[in-house]
Amino acid sequence: MTDQLAPTDPRLSPVIRVAPAKLNLTLAVTGRSPDGFHALHSVMVPLVLADRLSIARAHGSTDTLTVSGAGRQSRGGQPAGQGDRPRGGRPGPAAPGDPPGWPSIGPVADNLVIRAIALARAALRGQVEAWPVAARLDKAVPIAAGLGGGSSDAAAALDAVFSAWGADAAIEAPALARLRADLAARLGSDVPFFLAGGPAVITGRGELVEPLPGLRGRAPGILLVTPRVAAPTPDVFRALDEDPEGRPRDSGSTRLASDHLAVEWRAGMRADALLMRAGVLASANDLAAAADVVVPGLRALRRSLVRRLARPVGLSGSGPTLWVIYASRDEAEAAGAEVSAGLADGSIVAPGAGEPSIIATALPTATGDHPGEEAST
Repeated sequence: MTDQLAPTDPRLSPVIRVAPAKLNLTLAVTGRSPDGFHALHSVMVPLVLADRLSIARAHGSTDTLTVSGAGRQSRGGQPAGQGDRPRGGRPGPAAPGDPPGWPSIGPVADNLVIRAIALARAALRGQVEAWPVAARLDKAVPIAAGLGGGSSDAAAALDAVFSAWGADAAIEAPALARLRADLAARLGSDVPFFLAGGPAVITGRGELVEPLPGLRGRAPGILLVTPRVAAPTPDVFRALDEDPEGRPRDSGSTRLASDHLAVEWRAGMRADALLMRAGVLASANDLAAAADVVVPGLRALRRSLVRRLARPVGLSGSGPTLWVIYASRDEAEAAGAEVSAGLADGSIVAPGAGEPSIIATALPTATGDHPGEEAST
């Protein structure tokens, strides 16, 4: 018998979520647990720059995913109910339109959106009708860049299918919140952060999230420069552990800076106060030296940006994205034009094949910009 949907059935309308990029303002590596994961202390913030995910009922029995935007084009799917266990996978071939050297979205079956949908279906089995999903992902966040794009997409997918399948109505809020947190931690270390919906202190391997108050004042601009080269997170942590050149000069100062920023933010952080700490924050990443080992030329790029822009330049996560903070997005846009000019005249040289991605965006504030609003490229 055909499943007839009433015109008002919510399954006929797509569920849309934005999936913001993240920025590590600080990142201290505080130890390593017996299971091999590194313990972290990081103050993380979402950016206005965001992917857009829409979820609707699929016509067939297969979960499908279409990815577009930022030069990435991919289609594919897998039978609903299969692939419930998250699994890793090496990146697949570059998608059509991708320049050489640019990280690929990889096989669709390994995409975190499909994995999040499958994991949610398995967890909700018997409680809701978890029908097959057609997902469309419009990418704006650079891939494999240290900006958490894939993790944010996964968190958005969890939230979207919970809503689309009616889990919000079928399960009491406390139990549903615990389930979201459990599934997020199983999907990846950065995924739990995106459930917080704002700035947060991240500890453990990333699964412990302490939400912070919203940033106050005028939204600061952020310039992101992402070279077209991969910096695989496992390789960066391996360089941290095994290569003397990959170890931070003073990890203790990074932890102090991270703790201090967290304390100040809990009391209420203003944008102008954050700008005054730009120099400290740009050097407060224990993975910076390790990323330099993994990506030859990244240190030279960072130094050339410092010379050209006369600003402190930080690294987000394990890289390779470099960031610079400004008083406004307009100033970040002007700096982006300056970087383009430096690439053209040879004073800035980026590793990888082709010119880096240059994006001007902003930090959301309690009263200003919000994730998903347009960012300049």
